[in-house]
Amino acid sequence: MENSQRPLVGIKVVEMTHMVMGPAIGAILGDLGADVIKVEPISGDKTRNLTDAGSGYFLTFNRNKRSIAVDVKSKQGKDIVLKLLTGTDVFIENFRSGAMEKLGLGYDDLKSLNPKLIYCSAKGFLEGPYQNRTALDEVAQMMGGLAYMTGPPGQPLRAGSSVIDIMGGMFGVIAILAAVQERQTSGIGQKVTSALFENVVYLMGQHMAQTATTGSPPPPMSVRVSAWAVYDIFETKDDEQVFVGVVTDGQWKSFCAAFGLTDFREDKAMDLNANRVAKRNLIIPSIKTLFKQYTKQDLMEKLEQTGLPFAPISKPEDLFEDPHLNESGGLLDIDLPQGGQTKLPALPIQMKGNRFGVEHQVPKLGEHTREVLKELGFDDVLINQMVEELVVS
Repeated sequence: MENSQRPLVGIKVVEMTHMVMGPAIGAILGDLGADVIKVEPISGDKTRNLTDAGSGYFLTFNRNKRSIAVDVKSKQGKDIVLKLLTGTDVFIENFRSGAMEKLGLGYDDLKSLNPKLIYCSAKGFLEGPYQNRTALDEVAQMMGGLAYMTGPPGQPLRAGSSVIDIMGGMFGVIAILAAVQERQTSGIGQKVTSALFENVVYLMGQHMAQTATTGSPPPPMSVRVSAWAVYDIFETKDDEQVFVGVVTDGQWKSFCAAFGLTDFREDKAMDLNANRVAKRNLIIPSIKTLFKQYTKQDLMEKLEQTGLPFAPISKPEDLFEDPHLNESGGLLDIDLPQGGQTKLPALPIQMKGNRFGVEHQVPKLGEHTREVLKELGFDDVLINQMVEELVVS
């Protein structure tokens, strides 16, 4: 999508964030066309230097942003940030409670400076008894029940991505956009907050409702009693795996017809899902034997022709070559800091039939410091002086 067509063009955002949740908010807004300025310390956001499991964070959540490096603890540096915030629509931060207030950059400090400012805090907890606790994605998953529901019984297991951090970023964006809409009427901004723990609790709502409805707490998903007769991972002839779901009565008839399961198809009791679930001990072994006659590719082609839900068991590295993602604009060319390029996921939405691309590559530390300072009215002489004094870089 051309930058001029992006829906948030004209919205100015300043973020002081690190790790995942805060940067994810800015990344989504940037993808949607907002001008996002990332304020980093002179030494840079420490997320840039994470290794191993954290090595992909910065690259994933910092495209479509401009970077300025400022010593916000110095008077000149803080004044730069305050001047920047004077004309800003949205400010994002995700540091521990009280950190921004110590810098004089809390919401109460800024709302008189810019009454229209929407101040977004990404925290571990919303207001309440836990609000001052330090939290991480994994802390929230453990505390909120997600780890229990994900792992085998007695073996809580975190989900295989920073799912709560990213979801927290999404809810932060939802809150910001709602506040932008409200500002159209009220003319004033407000503080909005998204939090990790409450995000997990929102996900657990379905299990809480199940407990209330049935009177029994649900077991972990790994040992749950399926709501459908066929909703399983199956082995193929070439020792690969494919997930297959048959979730409606119509799909059951199509499935039996496509795979020649005459006995099952003619058993009228199996026309109803509840009866099929009761006979899973008969159905599943037969399907396992049947699917072992197919290669992964042949099985998937037949399932697709039949219109049934299915999925190969893919690894993250498999997605680089996924034909759907590559042909639909679902992967974006992103420059690597060490040189070369890779492909990373685009924002997973379409508007007017278009996907959102890369307007700004992931910025180098302070890549846009001079550009942004000149937009604020600073001249080269003063900028050079501040660089020498390590106020900016």
